[in-house]
Amino acid sequence: MKEITFQVTPCHETGGYVARWDDADKGGITTQGDTLEELNLMVSDAVKGYFEPGQHPRRVRLHFVEDPALVLA
Repeated sequence: MKEITFQVTPCHETGGYVARWDDADKGGITTQGDTLEELNLMVSDAVKGYFEPGQHPRRVRLHFVEDPALVLA
């Protein structure tokens, strides 16, 4: 598999992000993170756990359905 793309949406309840990738055959992956950095780590960990060794996609993309809001200090 060359690549998979997660759909990322903000979680308005927690202020974090939810990432989903659907696999028609096996269900897919849903994970979340409080920050973009944490989301990246959670997606990486979920992909490693979902696929058999040697079957991981070469590229994982995050598609933001809604642009993340920036907090200016």
